[in-house]
Amino acid sequence: MEYYAGIDVSLEQSSVCIVDKGGKIVREAKVASEPDALAAFLRGLGLALTRVGLEAGPLSQWLHAGLSAAGLPTVLLETRHVKAALSAMTVKTDRKDARGIAQLLRMGWYRPVHCKSPPSQDVRALLTARKLLLGKVIDVELGIRGLLRGFGLKMGQVSTGRFAARVRELAAGQPMLEEVTEPMLRARDSLRAEVNALHRKVLRIVRADEVCRRLMTVPGVGALTALTFKVAVDDPGRFTSSKAVGPHFGLTPKKYQSGETDITGAITKTGDAMVRGALYEAAQVMLTRVKGFSTLKRWAVNVAKRRGMMRAKVALARKLATVLHRMWVDGTDFRFSKEEAAA
Repeated sequence: MEYYAGIDVSLEQSSVCIVDKGGKIVREAKVASEPDALAAFLRGLGLALTRVGLEAGPLSQWLHAGLSAAGLPTVLLETRHVKAALSAMTVKTDRKDARGIAQLLRMGWYRPVHCKSPPSQDVRALLTARKLLLGKVIDVELGIRGLLRGFGLKMGQVSTGRFAARVRELAAGQPMLEEVTEPMLRARDSLRAEVNALHRKVLRIVRADEVCRRLMTVPGVGALTALTFKVAVDDPGRFTSSKAVGPHFGLTPKKYQSGETDITGAITKTGDAMVRGALYEAAQVMLTRVKGFSTLKRWAVNVAKRRGMMRAKVALARKLATVLHRMWVDGTDFRFSKEEAAA
């Protein structure tokens, strides 16, 4: 007899549901959200589990690694698929979610999600922390600009190095503004120092990584883009085709067709938003800042002439995902022209 275990993960306790091949519920329980506790419970059932499924989430990778290490056949389920499958339930509870996940496993109506390797998870944590701190720096700077604007004081365009001096210049002679902006400037300086420290760690990782250095041979692709792409893909072999990488990161148009209705919308925005943003920035740099031409840039410029710059940037970002993956798989550097490729 085949048995399937669905786990709806929560912070403290997870709901577990076991169903057999026919869909009959065999056992339900609440178990602590710990790999050891879940593994002990599932093993204690004495059932030969065909599959154990968890919805992808913050704790899922940690639990997936622990359950897999315990010898249980564990898979991560695509969040969008689980949400769509369970949306028909009029009453939503953790118990019912676990039942739904177990039934999805039984019927095979799910898409497994790649679980990143521990080194990739470590680097991803670094990139996330850097982005978070940089966002706080920008929030503080915008907050200072907003405070000054309320008094009719306009910052204008100013470089990062001259920001503090410009603020003090505008706030001079107004005691309250001086008292308010000084703590904010000190907080900004502290955050900037921590961002720079994390950025130096990123650069050290990229210098020691052969794959990242190879990806950086593409014009417009810097250290952050190369490392973000490498960490998100993790294993290039999990894509059967390089053309599938762009759609995986949500860089293809949405499509709705039913009867006489046929609508092509904006991009799907599925997958990793950080990678999607990095690829878009790289495409923008290639189109607007890189002076040298390549076959890839020429193609994007032609798209811009026909469809506009915005669509060209998205199309180039999608093409970059394909090119970067193929360079990684083949172990080759970027080729600027077809003649160079032929040689």
